[in-house]
Amino acid sequence: MFKRMTSITLIFILLFSSFAIADEVATVDKVVSLGKNLTDSQRSQMLNYFGVDKNIETIEVTNEEERQYLGKYIDNKLLGTRALSCAYVEKLDEGEGITVETYNITWVTEDMYKNALITAGIKDAKVIVASPVKVSGTAALTGIMKAFEDITGENLTKKEKEVASEEIAKTAMLGNEIGQEKASELIENIKIDVVANNIKSKKDIRRAVQAATRELGVELTDEQTDEVVSLMKRIAKLNLDLNDIRTQLKDISGKIDKISQQNEEVKSLLNKIVDYFGKLFSKLFG
Repeated sequence: MFKRMTSITLIFILLFSSFAIADEVATVDKVVSLGKNLTDSQRSQMLNYFGVDKNIETIEVTNEEERQYLGKYIDNKLLGTRALSCAYVEKLDEGEGITVETYNITWVTEDMYKNALITAGIKDAKVIVASPVKVSGTAALTGIMKAFEDITGENLTKKEKEVASEEIAKTAMLGNEIGQEKASELIENIKIDVVANNIKSKKDIRRAVQAATRELGVELTDEQTDEVVSLMKRIAKLNLDLNDIRTQLKDISGKIDKISQQNEEVKSLLNKIVDYFGKLFSKLFG
């Protein structure tokens, strides 16, 4: 009898211990991604900058991982050979949206990160991207995605990661030609249009790109246009939700509503034109 009671007690202890461990893992809401090639001093500097202690959960990002996602779209010289950029990722409550801050990041802007994170399927997160020295910031996206997966315990799809990486790379490259802010706004506007109107065909996406460039007064070469169309065609296949974008990017919710409203007005005008000609043909040949 004593042995039986002892066995039952041990089972309960093990069960409660397992629940406690599982609960501890589930409550991790902050993770720091560190570039693999940081020195010990630089690692400490980054943790201090993020305002966390050395016990925070950390992951590493290598230059090889950076190349895996960005190597198709960015010249090897721009990617370099070291991973130095870091990221602090904190999971926020549902509906709080995505916020991004940067420090010592010279090539990728805060808006570029935010838009790419939406494409990757990341929601409700506070992100700080930083480096001990000035860097492009390309490695940070991989770190952010890895950190978010670590926090939530859910894997982003390979397709989401690839398209998000392509977006941030092509936007940054386009920024070299037309300016970072213009490039970011252009890609953002086109993506909203594509998602809001469920635009899928290559022909219609090209029209959306041309309309957005006219609206912003931007001129793209045929090659640049083709690159953007290719990106948007892949984004269209992700079936992003406009309401999710509105919730996550609170600072541009007004723009989203404006673009959506403009599209509804265009649709209404087209419907009136179709209706007019329909009635005209009916009178002539009815």
